[in-house]
Amino acid sequence: MKTVLPTSASPARPPASRPRVAGNQVWLCFAIPGLTLFCAFWLLPMARLVGVGASGPDGAMAYLSVLTNRHYFASLMSTLALSAAVTAATLAISVFVGLFLQRHRFPGQSLLLAMLTFPLAFPGVVVGFMVIMLAGRQGLIGALTNWLFGESLVFAYSLAGLFLGYLYFSIPRVILTVVAAAEKLDPSLEEAARSLGARPWQVLLHVVLPALLPALVSSGAICFATSVGAFGTAFTLAANIDVLPMTIYNEFTGYANFATAASLSIVLGVITWAVLALARSLSGSGVAAAA
Repeated sequence: MKTVLPTSASPARPPASRPRVAGNQVWLCFAIPGLTLFCAFWLLPMARLVGVGASGPDGAMAYLSVLTNRHYFASLMSTLALSAAVTAATLAISVFVGLFLQRHRFPGQSLLLAMLTFPLAFPGVVVGFMVIMLAGRQGLIGALTNWLFGESLVFAYSLAGLFLGYLYFSIPRVILTVVAAAEKLDPSLEEAARSLGARPWQVLLHVVLPALLPALVSSGAICFATSVGAFGTAFTLAANIDVLPMTIYNEFTGYANFATAASLSIVLGVITWAVLALARSLSGSGVAAAA
């Protein structure tokens, strides 16, 4: 009698993994248009701008001219100080107005919120023209102060007028951001603070503002970046205004100094990018590239 030894079954082989080359090629096809636009409209122009900035007599040292040249440095400081003042004033006004609009219901509120977006449709030239109509030589403020005091108050063609213009188109976008962020706040936190004896200003300072901080940082960064690079309003009011966008324009068109204009443009762009990058690191992904 023969003994039949059981044969061990051979282990099943795992199915061979399918190559993902085809899938990667599909996604690459989707990415090609975006990469093409990125190279054609950002990478190549930026590379050309950097090259032109270093093509002058000073070479790459032209990028330091904003620090070594007194006029350029003063223009940069004026731009940064003005943008910081506009950002601070915009945030202060927008927090109170935005919280009021979010927490109070009244007839015409929807229309008012819609009207707040109206200044966003105006180009900088129109905003500058409105500032002239308000605070220019023939403006409403000048006529009113002349009637009251016998002397016209004219400040449209100065940094004060530019501040007013930047404030005009910065406040609406920040107010809308504050309203949207305030709608997501947890009311129970404020009720708990009030039940513990906190006063209204303490609730605002220790509960509401910390909750709104990411939205305020992101919208404030965009407000600052917009003010730094804004040109149309400054161009309309450019009588006694010395900000860096106007300096770049004058170097390019008035003196045909392409190298200096390019280097100042790169410096201005790097500063704006640094502010947006810092705000993005502080508030997460809430900061857009720029408006």
